[in-house]
Amino acid sequence: MNCSLCRNGTTKPGQVTVTLERDNTTVVLKAVPAEVCENCGEYDLSAEVAERVLAQGEKAVAAGVEVEIARYAA
Repeated sequence: MNCSLCRNGTTKPGQVTVTLERDNTTVVLKAVPAEVCENCGEYDLSAEVAERVLAQGEKAVAAGVEVEIARYAA
């Protein structure tokens, strides 16, 4: 698939680090599966992965976590 940002590169399956911030909470999720552009590094998450990433972020916010660094929970 062609990259939606740079339009020059093609995307391939890979893993990325996603950082979420809301109010006083920062969540860093490592090893998140994504389609990653070989040219610019931009990535796209599938709908299922995006839902899980957001759920992990919401859980941290609800718990009042200030900073959380974790591996993506499949």
